[in-house]
Amino acid sequence: APSRLAVSQEVYSGSSVQVWSDYLNVHLHPKSIYVIRQYMHDGECGCLEAFGQGESLLQDPGCIEELEDRLHFYVEECDYLQGFQVLCDLHNGFSGVGAKVTEMLYDEYSGKGILTWGLTPVMSNAGDFQKNFYRLMNTALGIVHLSSHSSLFCPLSLSGSLGIKPQPPVTFPYINYDASLNYHSSAILAAVLDTLTAPYRLCSSQGSMMHLAETLNFSGRKVVAAWASVPFPAPHDCSLPDTLCAYQQDVPWKLLSSCREQKVSCCFAQSVVLRGIGKESHISSCPGKQPTSPLHACESTEQILQHYLHTVFPGAFSTSHVLKQPCNTVPPYPQFFSPLLTRQGFLLDKPPSYSPAAVESIPVLAALQSSPVLHMLLYNLYKDLQKLNIRRWASFFSAGVEQDDFQEALQELRTLSQCYETGFEAHESEDEADSD
Repeated sequence: APSRLAVSQEVYSGSSVQVWSDYLNVHLHPKSIYVIRQYMHDGECGCLEAFGQGESLLQDPGCIEELEDRLHFYVEECDYLQGFQVLCDLHNGFSGVGAKVTEMLYDEYSGKGILTWGLTPVMSNAGDFQKNFYRLMNTALGIVHLSSHSSLFCPLSLSGSLGIKPQPPVTFPYINYDASLNYHSSAILAAVLDTLTAPYRLCSSQGSMMHLAETLNFSGRKVVAAWASVPFPAPHDCSLPDTLCAYQQDVPWKLLSSCREQKVSCCFAQSVVLRGIGKESHISSCPGKQPTSPLHACESTEQILQHYLHTVFPGAFSTSHVLKQPCNTVPPYPQFFSPLLTRQGFLLDKPPSYSPAAVESIPVLAALQSSPVLHMLLYNLYKDLQKLNIRRWASFFSAGVEQDDFQEALQELRTLSQCYETGFEAHESEDEADSD
């Protein structure tokens, strides 16, 4: 027991964690794991580093047969199959694996929801030009292929940019995390993913995975952006209307889809989830007093959030969900929180004089948005790749992607970006970029 405890403590501190399975306390069914043995997980050689390598793996009939067998094993156990969630690296050869998996699901399970999350770590290899170029190519091909075979596709990362110019990682005011540690960044993204997907995962939910996708993906907008406030900055002694009134102009969340934030509050449609705020928190701290704002006049937490969203995003189609259950942050969740947080993740005015207790849960606000910010994300990626001479990278194309197919994918990326244009400003910035 003592040695096991020591190992657990080391894992929770992040010092020995190398891969995702190091965080795992759950025993997985053998049918739920398919190991690709042709490539090492990490190393200088034998890496799954190009989109074409990932695609070719799943063109092997034996591999496809094995995957289909494992899928059928679980599908047959389902009383009601809503669809599939696909979490896939964008930056390496798993982009090609994910593209082929979603294509297989799209063909075999027509009419079911496929929600795909394209994940990218915070990059540290900006100086390695080949790795950076491969990353751009894999990302562009991944976005195009994954979005075309998914009901909805969301790039999800703490990296500041998917493009060729590195940008600093996302920061949160009440989390002190190490962006170079996957243990830390994956914990934040897991909290966001758990919150965003709650509307169709809970027994009490009215809508399905496909319903969520259909509210966001109209007019060809298959790509959505993720925003989140981790933790949601709720003072421990304030009501929800009081908290939201402090953010009338700008929602206190961060963009987690690797694009420069734009402060203009604008989106076409969104699904917003607020969790960890009790139903009683809508009650003002001064009962009997005349409501000081329209938010204070609302009768429930759900009404407060919906009214707030309509005020900040006028004209947008907004769906909202309020969950009483907070996000659990007990071990192995890292303790990287500000000392200003209480055990339940609410804000104090100043740090306590005593040593603060570990944060056991936090409130989270998260959203999926069909937003104009995606125009810049997709168009800038297209523009970065247009500038490069792809003929220099025969090694990438020798893995299985034809240059003509890549050029076609680039045009699809540009077409996809145009779905998110809002007017003259977008066209103007594009014309300027083309004249560079």
